[in-house]
Amino acid sequence: MNKVGTNNVGINNPGKTPIVSSSHLISEKSTELSELEYGLIIANNAFQRWIERCMTASGMPDLNSTDILILHNIHHRNRPKKVADICFNLNIEDTHTVTYSLRKLRRLQLVNNLKQGKENSFATSDRGGALCEQYRAIREDCLVDSLGTLGVSNPQIGELARVLRALSGLYDQAARSAASM
Repeated sequence: MNKVGTNNVGINNPGKTPIVSSSHLISEKSTELSELEYGLIIANNAFQRWIERCMTASGMPDLNSTDILILHNIHHRNRPKKVADICFNLNIEDTHTVTYSLRKLRRLQLVNNLKQGKENSFATSDRGGALCEQYRAIREDCLVDSLGTLGVSNPQIGELARVLRALSGLYDQAARSAASM
C-alpha cells in the first residue's frame, strides 16, 4: 500500500490524489476525513466572505461574520434571545464573543436590549429587522437563484446539512476528549 505524502496517492482510494491542506494529518484509516476538513476550511472561508459581502451590499459594511450570524439568529422567528440561547444556537463556546458583538449591534441600533427580570434578552430593532430583510432579498438574487447551476438538488443540500450537523457533534465530542487529556 502506498503512503500518502511519499507519492501523493490516496490510501483509501488508490490512484486518487487527495485534496487536503495538511498531508501530515492524513490518517491511514480515513483519507476522506482530511479531504472533508479541507472542504470545511475553504467552505467556511467562502461562507464568511459571502455573508460579509452580502451584508455590505445590504447597506451595513461594518459587521464581521460573527456579528452577522448573531443578528440573523436574534431576528430568527422574531423572538427575543438571551446570550446563552445565542451561544447554544450558533455553537459558540465563548460568551464574551457574543456579548462583544451584541454591544456592537446595539451601538449600530440594530438590536434592542430587553430586561426580563434579572435576565437580558435581545431583539432586532426596526432598523435591524429591515436590514435582515434587505440581506434576504440580496441572498435570494445572488445565491439562491444560482443553486440550479450547481447541479445539486435541494434534497441533496438538506442531506448535506444533516451530515454536517452530525459531524459537528462528533467534533464537539472529540474536543471534549482532547480537553481532558
